[in-house]
Amino acid sequence: MGLAVHYLHPPLSEDVRDYLQARLHPGVQLTVGVEPPEPATYRILIAGRPSREHLSASPELQAVVVPWAGIPESTRQLMAEFPRLALHNLHHNAGPVAEHTVALLLAAAKFIVPMDRSMRAGDWTPRYRSSPSVMLEGKTALVLGYGAIGQKVASLCQGLGMDVIAVRRAAEADSPASVCCAPIESLPQLLPQAAALLVCLPQTSETTGLIGQEELSRLPPDAILVNIGRGPVVDEAALYNALRDGTLYAAGVDVWYNYPTDESERSNTPPSVYPFHELPNVVLSPHRAGSSRDTETLRMAHLAELLNAAARGEPMPNRVDLEQGY
Repeated sequence: MGLAVHYLHPPLSEDVRDYLQARLHPGVQLTVGVEPPEPATYRILIAGRPSREHLSASPELQAVVVPWAGIPESTRQLMAEFPRLALHNLHHNAGPVAEHTVALLLAAAKFIVPMDRSMRAGDWTPRYRSSPSVMLEGKTALVLGYGAIGQKVASLCQGLGMDVIAVRRAAEADSPASVCCAPIESLPQLLPQAAALLVCLPQTSETTGLIGQEELSRLPPDAILVNIGRGPVVDEAALYNALRDGTLYAAGVDVWYNYPTDESERSNTPPSVYPFHELPNVVLSPHRAGSSRDTETLRMAHLAELLNAAARGEPMPNRVDLEQGY
Protein backbone atom coordinates (compact mmCIF):
# COMPACT_ATOMS: atom_id res chain seq x y z
CA MET A 1 0.00 0.00 0.00
CA GLY A 2 1.32 3.44 -0.94
CA LEU A 3 1.92 6.44 1.30
CA ALA A 4 -0.89 8.95 0.72
CA VAL A 5 0.28 12.55 1.13
CA HIS A 6 -1.77 15.73 0.67
CA TYR A 7 -0.15 19.13 0.09
CA LEU A 8 -2.68 21.59 1.50
CA HIS A 9 -1.61 24.77 -0.21
CA PRO A 10 -2.49 26.72 -3.34
CA PRO A 11 -1.58 24.64 -6.40
CA LEU A 12 2.13 24.27 -7.03
CA SER A 13 3.39 25.46 -10.37
CA GLU A 14 3.78 22.69 -12.91
CA ASP A 15 7.57 22.96 -12.88
CA VAL A 16 7.79 22.83 -9.08
CA ARG A 17 5.35 19.94 -8.82
CA ASP A 18 7.25 18.01 -11.51
CA TYR A 19 10.50 18.68 -9.65
CA LEU A 20 9.00 17.24 -6.45
CA GLN A 21 7.33 14.29 -8.16
CA ALA A 22 10.56 13.27 -9.89
CA ARG A 23 12.30 12.97 -6.52
CA LEU A 24 9.61 11.06 -4.65
CA HIS A 25 9.75 7.38 -3.78
CA PRO A 26 7.46 5.40 -6.12
CA GLY A 27 5.26 4.54 -3.14
CA VAL A 28 4.34 8.17 -2.39
CA GLN A 29 0.88 9.09 -3.69
CA LEU A 30 0.74 12.89 -3.77
CA THR A 31 -2.34 15.11 -4.05
CA VAL A 32 -2.27 18.90 -4.02
CA GLY A 33 -5.02 21.41 -3.33
CA VAL A 34 -6.55 23.97 -1.01
CA GLU A 35 -8.99 21.36 0.30
CA PRO A 36 -8.45 17.70 1.24
CA PRO A 37 -9.31 15.09 -1.38
CA GLU A 38 -12.42 12.92 -1.07
CA PRO A 39 -12.27 10.41 0.35
CA ALA A 40 -9.61 11.77 2.70
CA THR A 41 -7.18 8.93 3.36
CA TYR A 42 -3.86 10.80 3.56
CA ARG A 43 -1.36 9.69 6.17
CA ILE A 44 0.76 12.83 5.91
CA LEU A 45 -0.59 16.37 5.60
CA ILE A 46 1.68 19.16 4.38
CA ALA A 47 0.30 22.43 5.75
CA GLY A 48 1.65 25.46 7.55
CA ARG A 49 -1.61 26.50 9.17
CA PRO A 50 -4.04 23.57 9.02
CA SER A 51 -7.54 23.86 10.46
CA ARG A 52 -9.11 21.47 12.93
CA GLU A 53 -11.16 20.08 10.04
CA HIS A 54 -8.02 19.34 8.03
CA LEU A 55 -6.57 17.37 10.93
CA SER A 56 -9.81 15.48 11.48
CA ALA A 57 -10.72 14.74 7.85
CA SER A 58 -8.50 11.69 7.40
CA PRO A 59 -8.70 8.85 9.93
CA GLU A 60 -5.34 7.66 8.54
CA LEU A 61 -3.46 10.88 9.37
CA GLN A 62 -0.23 10.28 11.27
CA ALA A 63 1.89 13.38 10.73
CA VAL A 64 1.78 17.02 9.70
CA VAL A 65 4.65 18.71 7.87
CA VAL A 66 5.00 22.48 8.04
CA PRO A 67 6.82 23.28 4.77
CA TRP A 68 9.14 25.90 6.23
CA ALA A 69 11.31 26.49 9.29
CA GLY A 70 9.50 27.61 12.43
CA ILE A 71 6.02 26.72 13.63
CA PRO A 72 3.18 29.28 13.72
CA GLU A 73 1.85 29.64 17.25
CA SER A 74 -1.70 28.88 16.06
CA THR A 75 -0.48 25.61 14.54
CA ARG A 76 1.42 24.64 17.68
CA GLN A 77 -1.64 25.24 19.84
CA LEU A 78 -3.92 23.30 17.51
CA MET A 79 -1.52 20.36 17.26
CA ALA A 80 -1.54 20.10 21.04
CA GLU A 81 -5.17 18.99 20.71
CA PHE A 82 -4.05 16.07 18.53
CA PRO A 83 -1.32 14.39 20.60
CA ARG A 84 -1.32 11.26 18.42
CA LEU A 85 -0.04 13.30 15.45
CA ALA A 86 3.64 13.98 14.87
CA LEU A 87 4.71 17.43 13.70
CA HIS A 88 7.69 18.07 11.43
CA ASN A 89 9.11 21.03 9.54
CA LEU A 90 11.69 21.73 6.83
CA HIS A 91 15.16 23.21 7.07
CA HIS A 92 15.54 23.88 3.35
CA ASN A 93 16.12 27.59 3.95
CA ALA A 94 19.18 27.21 6.17
CA GLY A 95 21.63 28.05 3.37
CA PRO A 96 19.85 31.17 2.05
CA VAL A 97 19.15 32.46 5.56
CA ALA A 98 22.77 31.96 6.64
CA GLU A 99 24.03 33.83 3.57
CA HIS A 100 21.60 36.68 4.24
CA THR A 101 22.71 36.79 7.87
CA VAL A 102 26.31 37.33 6.85
CA ALA A 103 25.23 39.85 4.20
CA LEU A 104 23.47 41.89 6.91
CA LEU A 105 26.46 41.51 9.21
CA LEU A 106 28.88 42.83 6.60
CA ALA A 107 26.53 45.59 5.43
CA ALA A 108 26.08 46.80 9.01
CA ALA A 109 29.75 46.49 9.94
CA LYS A 110 30.92 48.33 6.81
CA PHE A 111 28.06 50.89 6.68
CA ILE A 112 27.38 49.87 3.09
CA VAL A 113 23.90 51.44 2.90
CA PRO A 114 24.86 55.01 3.92
CA MET A 115 27.88 54.85 1.60
CA ASP A 116 25.67 53.69 -1.25
CA ARG A 117 23.22 56.53 -0.67
CA SER A 118 26.02 59.09 -0.73
CA MET A 119 27.47 57.72 -3.96
CA ARG A 120 24.05 57.77 -5.64
CA ALA A 121 23.99 61.49 -4.92
CA GLY A 122 27.52 61.96 -6.26
CA ASP A 123 28.82 62.62 -2.76
CA TRP A 124 32.37 61.33 -2.21
CA THR A 125 32.92 63.02 1.15
CA PRO A 126 32.61 59.76 3.19
CA ARG A 127 35.85 58.64 1.51
CA TYR A 128 37.72 61.48 3.13
CA ARG A 129 36.29 61.10 6.61
CA SER A 130 37.29 58.73 9.38
CA SER A 131 35.81 55.36 8.43
CA PRO A 132 33.04 53.94 10.63
CA SER A 133 33.70 50.39 9.39
CA VAL A 134 34.71 47.75 11.91
CA MET A 135 36.88 44.72 11.30
CA LEU A 136 35.44 41.25 11.88
CA GLU A 137 38.43 39.01 11.19
CA GLY A 138 39.97 37.69 14.37
CA LYS A 139 37.00 38.71 16.49
CA THR A 140 34.27 36.64 18.11
CA ALA A 141 30.87 35.84 16.61
CA LEU A 142 28.31 34.77 19.21
CA VAL A 143 25.67 32.65 17.46
CA LEU A 144 22.49 32.53 19.52
CA GLY A 145 20.74 29.31 18.50
CA TYR A 146 22.64 26.42 16.96
CA GLY A 147 20.09 24.63 14.81
CA ALA A 148 20.30 24.12 11.05
CA ILE A 149 20.58 27.86 10.37
CA GLY A 150 22.90 28.64 13.27
CA GLN A 151 25.30 25.91 12.22
CA LYS A 152 25.60 27.33 8.70
CA VAL A 153 25.96 30.86 10.06
CA ALA A 154 28.79 29.64 12.29
CA SER A 155 30.56 28.04 9.34
CA LEU A 156 30.32 31.21 7.25
CA CYS A 157 31.62 33.34 10.12
CA GLN A 158 34.59 31.02 10.42
CA GLY A 159 35.17 31.64 6.72
CA LEU A 160 35.48 35.33 7.55
CA GLY A 161 38.22 34.46 10.01
CA MET A 162 36.06 34.88 13.10
CA ASP A 163 36.13 32.76 16.23
CA VAL A 164 32.67 31.30 16.89
CA ILE A 165 30.86 30.61 20.12
CA ALA A 166 27.43 29.02 19.75
CA VAL A 167 24.83 29.28 22.49
CA ARG A 168 22.25 26.52 22.69
CA ARG A 169 19.97 24.99 25.30
CA ALA A 170 22.79 22.72 26.37
CA ALA A 171 26.36 22.27 25.21
CA GLU A 172 25.82 18.88 23.57
CA ALA A 173 28.78 16.62 22.91
CA ASP A 174 27.98 16.38 19.18
CA SER A 175 29.17 19.94 18.51
CA PRO A 176 32.11 20.28 16.09
CA ALA A 177 35.50 20.83 17.66
CA SER A 178 35.96 24.07 15.71
CA VAL A 179 32.95 25.70 17.41
CA CYS A 180 32.81 26.36 21.12
CA CYS A 181 29.28 25.55 22.30
CA ALA A 182 27.92 26.92 25.54
CA PRO A 183 24.60 26.59 27.38
CA ILE A 184 22.16 29.48 27.46
CA GLU A 185 22.91 30.07 31.14
CA SER A 186 26.37 31.34 30.16
CA LEU A 187 25.01 34.11 27.90
CA PRO A 188 25.67 37.01 30.36
CA GLN A 189 29.34 36.05 30.60
CA LEU A 190 29.70 35.60 26.81
CA LEU A 191 28.11 38.84 25.62
CA PRO A 192 31.14 41.05 26.47
CA GLN A 193 33.23 38.90 24.08
CA ALA A 194 30.89 39.27 21.11
CA ALA A 195 31.94 41.53 18.26
CA ALA A 196 28.86 40.12 16.50
CA LEU A 197 25.70 38.78 18.12
CA LEU A 198 23.79 36.71 15.57
CA VAL A 199 20.26 35.83 16.69
CA CYS A 200 19.07 32.60 15.05
CA LEU A 201 16.42 31.59 17.59
CA PRO A 202 12.74 30.77 17.08
CA GLN A 203 10.23 32.69 19.17
CA THR A 204 8.97 30.73 22.16
CA SER A 205 7.87 31.62 25.67
CA GLU A 206 11.50 31.13 26.73
CA THR A 207 13.10 33.22 23.99
CA THR A 208 10.73 36.20 23.79
CA GLY A 209 12.60 39.25 25.12
CA LEU A 210 15.73 37.19 25.73
CA ILE A 211 17.88 40.07 24.49
CA GLY A 212 16.87 43.24 26.30
CA GLN A 213 18.47 46.40 27.62
CA GLU A 214 20.68 44.60 30.11
CA GLU A 215 21.98 42.10 27.53
CA LEU A 216 22.66 44.82 24.94
CA SER A 217 24.56 46.84 27.53
CA ARG A 218 26.93 43.91 28.06
CA LEU A 219 28.09 43.95 24.43
CA PRO A 220 31.37 45.68 23.47
CA PRO A 221 31.09 49.29 22.25
CA ASP A 222 31.57 48.37 18.58
CA ALA A 223 29.38 45.24 18.54
CA ILE A 224 27.05 44.39 15.65
CA LEU A 225 23.70 42.64 16.22
CA VAL A 226 21.94 40.70 13.46
CA ASN A 227 18.48 39.21 13.99
CA ILE A 228 17.17 36.66 11.50
CA GLY A 229 15.28 34.56 14.09
CA ARG A 230 12.11 36.34 15.19
CA GLY A 231 11.73 40.01 16.03
CA PRO A 232 10.45 39.71 19.62
CA VAL A 233 13.47 37.65 20.69
CA VAL A 234 15.14 41.08 20.87
CA ASP A 235 13.20 43.65 22.90
CA GLU A 236 11.88 46.28 20.49
CA ALA A 237 12.37 49.38 22.62
CA ALA A 238 15.75 48.25 23.94
CA LEU A 239 17.06 47.63 20.41
CA TYR A 240 15.92 51.00 19.10
CA ASN A 241 17.24 52.93 22.10
CA ALA A 242 20.60 51.17 21.99
CA LEU A 243 21.04 51.96 18.29
CA ARG A 244 19.84 55.54 18.68
CA ASP A 245 22.06 56.22 21.68
CA GLY A 246 25.09 54.44 20.24
CA THR A 247 25.40 51.84 22.98
CA LEU A 248 24.92 49.29 20.20
CA TYR A 249 27.22 50.17 17.30
CA ALA A 250 25.13 48.80 14.42
CA ALA A 251 22.57 46.17 13.47
CA GLY A 252 21.06 44.25 10.59
CA VAL A 253 17.45 43.18 11.07
CA ASP A 254 15.35 40.86 8.90
CA VAL A 255 12.57 40.02 11.38
CA TRP A 256 10.26 42.61 12.87
CA TYR A 257 7.52 43.58 15.27
CA ASN A 258 4.77 44.72 12.94
CA TYR A 259 3.73 43.07 9.66
CA PRO A 260 1.12 43.81 6.97
CA THR A 261 -2.12 41.97 7.67
CA ASP A 262 -3.29 41.93 4.06
CA GLU A 263 -2.12 42.83 0.56
CA SER A 264 -3.36 46.42 0.79
CA GLU A 265 -0.94 47.10 3.67
CA ARG A 266 2.18 45.75 1.99
CA SER A 267 3.35 49.11 0.69
CA ASN A 268 2.61 51.26 3.75
CA THR A 269 3.31 49.31 6.95
CA PRO A 270 6.19 50.40 9.21
CA PRO A 271 7.96 47.42 10.78
CA SER A 272 7.99 48.92 14.26
CA VAL A 273 6.42 51.64 16.39
CA TYR A 274 9.93 53.09 16.60
CA PRO A 275 11.54 54.96 13.65
CA PHE A 276 14.35 52.51 12.88
CA HIS A 277 14.35 53.88 9.33
CA GLU A 278 15.77 57.16 10.60
CA LEU A 279 18.88 55.53 12.04
CA PRO A 280 22.03 55.34 9.87
CA ASN A 281 23.47 52.39 11.82
CA VAL A 282 20.82 49.77 11.02
CA VAL A 283 20.19 47.79 7.85
CA LEU A 284 16.50 46.99 7.36
CA SER A 285 15.40 43.86 5.50
CA PRO A 286 11.74 42.83 4.95
CA HIS A 287 11.85 39.27 6.35
CA ARG A 288 13.27 37.86 3.14
CA ALA A 289 16.36 36.00 4.34
CA GLY A 290 14.96 32.64 3.29
CA SER A 291 13.93 33.82 -0.17
CA SER A 292 16.04 33.21 -3.25
CA ARG A 293 15.60 32.08 -6.82
CA ASP A 294 16.42 28.58 -5.57
CA THR A 295 14.05 28.50 -2.59
CA GLU A 296 11.22 26.45 -4.09
CA THR A 297 13.50 23.78 -5.54
CA LEU A 298 15.31 23.58 -2.20
CA ARG A 299 11.96 23.22 -0.45
CA MET A 300 10.86 20.42 -2.75
CA ALA A 301 14.20 18.60 -2.48
CA HIS A 302 14.07 18.65 1.33
CA LEU A 303 10.39 17.70 1.34
CA ALA A 304 11.14 14.73 -0.91
CA GLU A 305 13.85 13.54 1.49
CA LEU A 306 11.42 13.69 4.38
CA LEU A 307 8.58 11.91 2.55
CA ASN A 308 10.88 9.28 1.10
CA ALA A 309 12.09 8.38 4.58
CA ALA A 310 8.46 7.80 5.60
CA ALA A 311 7.80 5.74 2.46
CA ARG A 312 10.74 3.49 3.34
CA GLY A 313 9.36 3.01 6.84
CA GLU A 314 12.09 5.13 8.43
CA PRO A 315 11.56 7.93 10.97
CA MET A 316 11.00 11.29 9.29
CA PRO A 317 13.62 13.91 10.20
CA ASN A 318 12.97 17.33 11.74
CA ARG A 319 10.37 16.32 14.29
CA VAL A 320 9.17 19.30 16.32
CA ASP A 321 8.95 19.25 20.09
CA LEU A 322 5.58 20.93 20.69
CA GLU A 323 6.52 21.93 24.20
CA GLN A 324 9.69 23.66 23.05
CA GLY A 325 8.10 25.03 19.87
CA TYR A 326 10.89 23.82 17.53
